[in-house]
Amino acid sequence: MQRGDILTVAIEINDSAAISNSTDRSRAGSQDANVDALFGIDAAIDRRLPGGVAIGPGVALDSTSSFSGDGSVRRNEQLTLRVAATVVDVLPNGVLSIEGSQQVRVNSELRELLVSGYVRPEDVSRQNEITYDNLASARISYGGRGVISDVQQPRIGQEAAEQLLPF
Repeated sequence: MQRGDILTVAIEINDSAAISNSTDRSRAGSQDANVDALFGIDAAIDRRLPGGVAIGPGVALDSTSSFSGDGSVRRNEQLTLRVAATVVDVLPNGVLSIEGSQQVRVNSELRELLVSGYVRPEDVSRQNEITYDNLASARISYGGRGVISDVQQPRIGQEAAEQLLPF
């Protein structure tokens, strides 16, 4: 194996995950600030106020907050792809650095697969293939763009409204 050689990367991902979370939180607080013994000033002010109004207690605050939230994520993905990758470097210990990309256009939709990582030569099969789980520092990116992908995304105004509106 040397720089410029090509090998096939087989990507077969069958992944699923389930995560759930529940949170409850509550808090109550109370604050009182009285000025009924402030060097006698409060009594002098109380005498000048009409109708028996008094300034003590001067400030009273109460607050209560509570929060309850539930969330869950369920994911099930199955991906089977094959891509040719090129050896871009051979490290001093013989490990191969590979990179590969593939673009497929179907009608107005473009699908792109990018893969890179490090491969031990002994993990390459006789058919010149490597499975993705034998790639060290594997980076696998699969996505697309086009008419269908565009329709599935929210409009910019809708995203802004969701960020700004409190309800």
